[in-house]
Amino acid sequence: MKYMTAEPFRIKVVERVKKTTKEERQKWLKEAGYNAFKLKAENVYIDCITDSGTSAMSSEQWSAMMLGDESYAGSKSFYKLEKSVQDIFGMPFVQPTHQGRAADYIMAKLYAKEGKYAIGNMHFDTFRGNAEVLGALAVDYVVDEGKDTTSPAQPFKGNIDLKKMERLIEEKGSDQISVVIITVTCNNNGGQPVSMENIREVSELAKSYNIPVVIDSARLAENAYFIQQREEGYQDKSIKEITREMFSYCETATMSSKKDGMVNIGGLFVTRNEEIFKHAQQLAIVHEGFITYGGLAGRDLEALAVGLQEGCDQQYLEYRINQVKYLGDQLLERGVPIIEPTGGHGVYVDGRRFFSHIPQHEFPSQRLVTALYEEAGVRAVELGACAFGSKDPVSGEPIWPEVETMRIGLSRRVYTNSHMDVIANALGDIYEKRDQYKGMKLVYEGPITSLRHFTAGFELL
Repeated sequence: MKYMTAEPFRIKVVERVKKTTKEERQKWLKEAGYNAFKLKAENVYIDCITDSGTSAMSSEQWSAMMLGDESYAGSKSFYKLEKSVQDIFGMPFVQPTHQGRAADYIMAKLYAKEGKYAIGNMHFDTFRGNAEVLGALAVDYVVDEGKDTTSPAQPFKGNIDLKKMERLIEEKGSDQISVVIITVTCNNNGGQPVSMENIREVSELAKSYNIPVVIDSARLAENAYFIQQREEGYQDKSIKEITREMFSYCETATMSSKKDGMVNIGGLFVTRNEEIFKHAQQLAIVHEGFITYGGLAGRDLEALAVGLQEGCDQQYLEYRINQVKYLGDQLLERGVPIIEPTGGHGVYVDGRRFFSHIPQHEFPSQRLVTALYEEAGVRAVELGACAFGSKDPVSGEPIWPEVETMRIGLSRRVYTNSHMDVIANALGDIYEKRDQYKGMKLVYEGPITSLRHFTAGFELL
């Protein structure tokens, strides 16, 4: 007899959430400048603004935290973390940081050079912000299928286009390319995975030109699971066997441990290059604290050491990926246009197809974010014209991104499928009356364009 598979855990502690009225939510949206980042979390019913730092920790993690060694230098908790990281990454040198963007900053300082190119599949906002500050030129070379939100057949839409990468190297010269960054999974286009074949071929091409490869590995376990399920030759390999092979093709990896590390705070800078590691340690001392705590308490190091192992658990990953797929399937049944196939950490609604009558310069995905909160108290995030729009450096004219989405990021081990049903029903209702909605006007943006969505202000048209 075949039984339905449920979550591979029991819920022992709960957090109360409050329900609010539509009138209240309309008032709070207006006060927040129609920016979901500025809403108070206590006024959110289901919070899907991010999957970062929002995981529910296990009883094993809470137990480990009681053993936290708060020594300034040489903490035994650090050595537990170092061993866990080495087990999964297969690289020797480990520098913890207080979160992923700190590791990203160290990486950018060491690898992103002023006036030189940083090639990626699709750079996320924190590296793009660092590149903008440092004067580096961040270019996205995801395969064309990765920008097609309607094609469910392509299993690895996060891959880097090797032809475009090689063309840039030949046109500009290898000395003008400072680094190649592979983001796994690719956040900007739906949490889409990168194949092992592509990681290997990108690495080989970069190595032939003496260009270093970095892997942004916030969702390393989810990417490994997709490789295991979708790529020939990996079905019988464990998740950790796959992660070790992934990282064998890079020099350095960064990680926001607040994703697949299953913790609420923490980041990693991991490398096999000892000289790079020595420089990273100096930057960590200046910005994070001593090298064996990196801005974290000993209890945080303990929780991360355990969480990294739990994030690579086969049963957990099956539950995790299939909950995302469950929400995606529910939305498709209601006609809601999403990026297909669903990725690892959230469902991405295609804002341009959802509000086909709202032009991109009127921020259709941001309008969808506000509509979802207004109708159901669900908070998501725009990854479109505001988050990834830019300006021509010469003319100042706006440049609009090719992919225009609203991301519904799913916290790990936090919500049940009943919460997914609430989200799906709300979006289905909004989609039925989509013609009644108008666009938005951007009335405030910060000085760094690639980071403007965090503090932007809007008005309804």
